[in-house]
Amino acid sequence: MTKITVLSTDINVVTIHHEDYICLTDMLKAKDGDFFISDWLRNRNTLEYLGIWEKLYNPGFNYGEFAIIRNQ
Repeated sequence: MTKITVLSTDINVVTIHHEDYICLTDMLKAKDGDFFISDWLRNRNTLEYLGIWEKLYNPGFNYGEFAIIRNQ
């Protein structure tokens, strides 16, 4: 794992199969703190996006558990 610095904030970067992934949590903490992250994760659109991403890229995705979380 490496880090990049953006506007004096360290952002973690992970490389998997020659593709870089930045840490959204680090970016959100830098912007508005931890409270904003919890709001973002409770947003219906965010949950739908994460569910679609997991279905596409995670062969072990637990659909049943996700449905419970999404419906709460």
